[in-house]
Amino acid sequence: MAFNIQITIDCTDPHSQADWWAKTLEWVVEPTDQSFIDKMLEAGYARPDDLMEYCGTRVWKAGAAVCRAEEVGTKGRQRLLFQPVPEPKTAKNRVHLDINLDDGDKDVLRASLEARGARFLYQASQGPHIWYTMADPEDNEFCLG
Repeated sequence: MAFNIQITIDCTDPHSQADWWAKTLEWVVEPTDQSFIDKMLEAGYARPDDLMEYCGTRVWKAGAAVCRAEEVGTKGRQRLLFQPVPEPKTAKNRVHLDINLDDGDKDVLRASLEARGARFLYQASQGPHIWYTMADPEDNEFCLG
């Protein structure tokens, strides 16, 4: 049996988080199908209060997702889904993302992420491999290596 895995991240503001991570990963925020929203409203499967306006577009309050641009709408795509939760983050993540650079300078990337709201937490290493543990704008940890 084959499985596809989506990583879901709890957050306060899923649409801002999706924007931040799309820019960070050079991915895109998956577009919201406005005709699908209309069909769900007309059929009674959704209510107007399930929606909100974000950057001038109707979107689902329940979350936002990002993926590679060339994979939008394809089955089995790598995807991060950001979903709203009422409680704030209070402890270290038990699961985190590792962002591995194929090329480029991780110090330059670290500085650009910090300029966009990320925080540097600490540097760690194992043998010759060095990475930075960072936190996104909502304090979700990730490693940059």
